[in-house]
Amino acid sequence: MTTKTLARLALGALVGLAILAQPGQAAAQQKQFKQKDCGECHKKFGEKLAGKKFKHPGVTDAKCEDCHTRHGVVPRLALKAPGSQLCLGCHKKETLGLTKPHIHATRFCSDCHEAHAANDKALLKTPGVEGCFKCHDRKAFERKVIHPVLTKQGCGACHASHGSEFDKLLVADEARLCGKCHAPDQAGMKKAHGGYPVRTCSGCHDPHSAEKPRLLKTSVHPAAMGGGCDSCHAPAASGKPFAVQAAGGKLCANCHDPAEVKGGAKAVHAPVKKGECLACHDPHAASAKALARAEGKALCVKCHKKMDGKPAVPHKPVDSPAGCKSCHPTHAGAVKGLLTAEVPALCYSCHAKAKQKGQGKVVHAPFEGGDCSACHNPHGSSFPGMLASRADKACYACHADAEARFTKTHTHKPVQDGNCNACHAGHASDEPKLLKAKGARLCATCHADMMKAGTGTNHKPFADGDCLGCHDAHASNNPGMLKAGEQATCGKCHDKQIKQAVGAKSIHAAFARGECSKCHNPHRSQLKSLLLAQSPDLCYSCHKQVKDMMKSQKVHSPAEDCLSCHQPHAAVHPKLIGQPVHELCGQCHDASAKPFAAAHLGIDARAIACMSCHDPHASKDPKFFKAKQHVPFAGRDCDTCHVTEKKK
Repeated sequence: MTTKTLARLALGALVGLAILAQPGQAAAQQKQFKQKDCGECHKKFGEKLAGKKFKHPGVTDAKCEDCHTRHGVVPRLALKAPGSQLCLGCHKKETLGLTKPHIHATRFCSDCHEAHAANDKALLKTPGVEGCFKCHDRKAFERKVIHPVLTKQGCGACHASHGSEFDKLLVADEARLCGKCHAPDQAGMKKAHGGYPVRTCSGCHDPHSAEKPRLLKTSVHPAAMGGGCDSCHAPAASGKPFAVQAAGGKLCANCHDPAEVKGGAKAVHAPVKKGECLACHDPHAASAKALARAEGKALCVKCHKKMDGKPAVPHKPVDSPAGCKSCHPTHAGAVKGLLTAEVPALCYSCHAKAKQKGQGKVVHAPFEGGDCSACHNPHGSSFPGMLASRADKACYACHADAEARFTKTHTHKPVQDGNCNACHAGHASDEPKLLKAKGARLCATCHADMMKAGTGTNHKPFADGDCLGCHDAHASNNPGMLKAGEQATCGKCHDKQIKQAVGAKSIHAAFARGECSKCHNPHRSQLKSLLLAQSPDLCYSCHKQVKDMMKSQKVHSPAEDCLSCHQPHAAVHPKLIGQPVHELCGQCHDASAKPFAAAHLGIDARAIACMSCHDPHASKDPKFFKAKQHVPFAGRDCDTCHVTEKKK
């Protein structure tokens, strides 16, 4: 082994020892991720939960991922399942009672429970009755006399939280539930009920609170109140103590004379006519007045189902405490439809202002005839003004011809929206056709910005407020809702321009098409003749090629004002020029001058068509010659083609 070889081996060994002596540097090559728990980011939330008495097991055991998916630094609520489905993964429906016939109406568990922690054992957001009051109006539970069990034990004493076998989420059958405290065999119970074996309480008593002693409902049948149950029922000691002495209305007639109830009226409520008193009244007690089975409208809609619901525009009396009785007597009345008074007197009892407004010079026929329901739904509507249908449909019921007349290419926006009331008064007006205002003042209610007083030139009909002189108020097959095409409309006053076009050799294309508004503003302009822009900018809007030429080439100075050469509507000469070419050009170019004669070989100017050689607007050539020239002409060699004779 040579000296060099030994030296290399020694150097290798030293390097190896150096690497072994620095294990930290080698380990640094193998990076690892450190696991973070949720609390490291959600510190404030953790501090908030720490102060709570009871915590969800997932929080206590730091098992956030039992409910949440990982979301990194993205701020989002990432649940493993939506809403209550997540909770039901652990809390089985059967255990909670959610498979029973009657279920608590809440949509989500989180409506009542906190998901993470609370000071209540069941993690309720608000324990006790206050939690229930978030959905249930507390007024019904805080009247003068309150059921003691509600005050002491809360709702849970009688009701199940999630689901029950019994109606109203009761924890037991009503008789058994009430009997725990109020045993039916007690002497006091027997005395209070005249010895009748009463088992159900809620027929006469409110289970929560009432204004009357003993939790009695608002109205109680006097016989029941005075212990005279046997005036309707069989004796208490009989085999069938709750049997009635007569059926239905016949029993009631023992005390309530049917003739007196009907009062000799022509219109009688169907249940009264049939003797079905119990259709509306409870025979023992009720939370509503007069032993009514429900308050206000709620009672009537049990039969009159079409009147149920919440219309967008309700009739206020219908939703008042009196409900339907605001307009209808309960048993019988002298007016057809069981109304308390004839229409419109009944309507005017509330709508006095409508009656006053109906004193205009022009009165709507249904209003004059007192037929309010021809247009309005007296019970409520989905349309403004409580109309029976959309305004236009209500109007078309009488004005059937108008619907066809208004079905055109261009429709006035109020007509299109079915809003006849935008222009017409529904009851009366001092203006013809029930218009809300006269002439242009009516149009200004929508077109105010356009009709503001301003400087410039006003079109005479516009200045006079004669909008309908040109426009149709409802619909038209012409743009701008004009009564006729533009040319015909404008020609009624501007007949001079129409006559110019007769026999003309050239007519402005826009004028020929009847597009007057291409150049003129039909209402107001800051320029003379109601022009939309000054010449030549106005002309450039169509003649773009000429515009481009005049931007990039030498401009023929008269071309800067188009009207210096052209007529705006029609002319007896080609190209809308107002006079023969030689006369027109001769205004600037003296045809008798020697230079002109020399340049044109002495040809009579009247025989020359200037535009055959020259461009009248712009050219790159100093003499305005056209870009494309016949080669001999370009070299000014006319003799090649033409026989020329010089005058002696």
